[in-house]
Amino acid sequence: MTIIARDMVLALLGSRSVTATICPSEVARAMTCDKDWREAMPAVHAAVDALLADGFLELSWKGEVLPNRAGPYRIGRRGKC
Repeated sequence: MTIIARDMVLALLGSRSVTATICPSEVARAMTCDKDWREAMPAVHAAVDALLADGFLELSWKGEVLPNRAGPYRIGRRGKC
């Protein structure tokens, strides 16, 4: 399920403007068609951690960049233009 979450993160970001961010729950809802989306959250978090480690993502909260995933966060592209 983590691979599906990874692909969904990248697809959702790819469908938005370069500077847009997405919510992790948005990824989970897209993966599950809104049914039992909370059960998908561990896979979403794992995918985000892996993409962050690989340098593909930047996490933020209220406009502040986060060094790692902790507490609430938004997902964005790294090196936004």
